[in-house]
Amino acid sequence: MQQTRLNTLLDRLGAGIQEQLKNPWRRLATLSIAVLFGIFLGLAVSSSAGQLGYLDILASSIVVIVAEVVSALFYGDRWKLRQTLFGEILNAVKFGLLYGLCLIAFLLGS
Repeated sequence: MQQTRLNTLLDRLGAGIQEQLKNPWRRLATLSIAVLFGIFLGLAVSSSAGQLGYLDILASSIVVIVAEVVSALFYGDRWKLRQTLFGEILNAVKFGLLYGLCLIAFLLGS
């Protein structure tokens, strides 16, 4: 790929963001935001799938498949996602998604 000004700008922007996220407090804040986004995503999935009664089984099976794929990628040795910030964020969103679904299930009493 050619080194254009746009490529150089995006490379510097990515390097700057990675440098800022090496700080442990900023990393913790980013992971907290990822968990909260996962909870929001879980609540949105359950409410939108609950509007149409026949999509509940399909939505729950898709969520389970996505959660299992993320777990296999994160805890597997092949991709080494445990050592990257992207892998930790993906795992935090998964935890938030599953927690949000469990929260809605407890609220509804089912």
